[in-house]
Order: sequence, then structure tokens, then C-alpha cells
Amino acid sequence: MGAYVPALAGGVLIGLSATMLLLLNGRIAGVSGLVAGLGRPSDPRWAADLAFVAGLILGPPAFAVLAGHWPEMRSDASLPLLAVAGLLVGFGTRLGSGCTSGHGVCGLARLSPRSIAAVLTFLASGMLTVVLAKGIVP
Repeated sequence: MGAYVPALAGGVLIGLSATMLLLLNGRIAGVSGLVAGLGRPSDPRWAADLAFVAGLILGPPAFAVLAGHWPEMRSDASLPLLAVAGLLVGFGTRLGSGCTSGHGVCGLARLSPRSIAAVLTFLASGMLTVVLAKGIVP
């Protein structure tokens, strides 16, 4: 059970931050929308968007200070593959009118039909990617 505690704590913190953003600012915590808002400094919500995104970026250094070590991260993928994957995620975010955080965390909680369809598409695409990348044939 101890191996699942960090993931559980992370999920609770994500849910809490999404809930607080919705209750306090009336905004859905879709990270792609928040990041897109940073390109519009004249928007009155710009400072709140900046604070939320800064919190995401400062999370790992804060963890390192509090825990005394950096969070463990592992990837077997090459840097070029990660770059292509990042571009595809950005493309998919625009195509799907939102990202996994907006649709998966906030949209599903609101029972949004569009978010349900988006999350099912994310999951199916992820499974297909693993099958193709790993050469798994059912």
C-alpha cells in the first residue's frame, strides 16, 4: 500500500487545486487553456493563470526542498521522440478543445459529454500507441 501513497497524495492535490480554482475563480483547471491565457496579458485573469502555471512549474523544486531529493523520473524514450510526442500532444490539445487535465479531471467531474468523448479518445489513442510502439499484437 505504501507504494501508492505518493500517487494518491498527488491525485488529492490535483483535485483540490482544480476544485479551489473553480470555487474561488470560477475557472476550469484546463492547463492548456491557462497556458494559452498567458499570451493575453490584457486579460484580467492573466495574473491568476500565471500563478497557477507557476505553481505547476515550481512543484518539483518545492518537493526537492521539502523531501531532500528530486522526484524520481524515468524515461526510456530518446529526446527526439519526446519532442515529437510533445508536439503531438499540443496538436491533440488544440484538436480536442482541451487537455487531459481539463477534460479528465474537471470535465468528467461535471459529466460533460464532450469531456467523456475526449477522455475515451485519449485512452484509446494511448492504448493504440502502446500496442504499436511495443509491437504487441492481440
